[in-house]
Amino acid sequence: MTTLYDAVVLAGGAAKRLGGADKPGVRVGGRALLDRVLAGCRGAGRTVVVGGRRATVRPVAWAREEPPGGGPLAALDAGVREVGADAVLVLSADLPFLDAGTGRRLLDALTAAPDADAALLVDADGRDQPLVAAYRTEALRRELALLTAAHGTLSGLPLRLLTQGLRIVRVTAGPLASFDCDTWEDIATARARIREHGNVLDEWITAVKDELGIEIDVDTGVLLDLARDAAHGVARPAAPLTTFLVGYAAAQAAAQAGGDGGLEAVAEAARKAAALANRWAAEAEADAEAAKSVEAAKSAEAERDTAG
Repeated sequence: MTTLYDAVVLAGGAAKRLGGADKPGVRVGGRALLDRVLAGCRGAGRTVVVGGRRATVRPVAWAREEPPGGGPLAALDAGVREVGADAVLVLSADLPFLDAGTGRRLLDALTAAPDADAALLVDADGRDQPLVAAYRTEALRRELALLTAAHGTLSGLPLRLLTQGLRIVRVTAGPLASFDCDTWEDIATARARIREHGNVLDEWITAVKDELGIEIDVDTGVLLDLARDAAHGVARPAAPLTTFLVGYAAAQAAAQAGGDGGLEAVAEAARKAAALANRWAAEAEADAEAAKSVEAAKSAEAERDTAG
């Protein structure tokens, strides 16, 4: 990203439309909603989660509004007190499809508009999303202080008051970028979406990487081609075993290079393994052709013997 930033993730709230369930901990695609959001702001220098402490996919700092349950403005005030960067990415913890690209667009828009105080995502219906936004930290603190002075407290104040005194630029994104989960129907929709044919592999790979605590770009096409070659050229069980060995070899190569070139290491290891599988297949095909020739010669000889 062009801008160094911190992140504040709001993970409180009563989740009344979920029957009081622990919304940040509800799983979509095997990952808690909070963890999915944390993956989308992994580039933050410091990430502050406002809400009850819990296990998370990566280390974060914790804050809590006073009193607990005081609403989004009180929670945001508690979180922004803990950041130090000039820009802060503010996110709610119920965004199952948030990715790093969304945050990057918001921060880039803020950088490109030096007179702006904030860059807000606009949803498909044209509504501003103050909890999917990038703010200049000092402007955000100033506005929260002014609201506190005007109302005596931030507790219970509506979120819409926040942006009334800020200079805003707006960023449009795809319909899923601001999709939030307020109801069990929303949860079901999100779960169904990630299992659609065009999304399921990317979702699964991301989930596995988060679960294992690794960061590496994965060329899905290269690995699928390798698995196909190993299955067809050797035996079906060779497919998962070969991809495992390629990953292991790539990790060793990247470690020897000081942690750089992970994607290139995967591609090179996959190329070598695929070439080996193709050589196995070529040998099998050659042997099969030779066997056919032998059988044909035997048949011809038998026919001659019969005719004689």
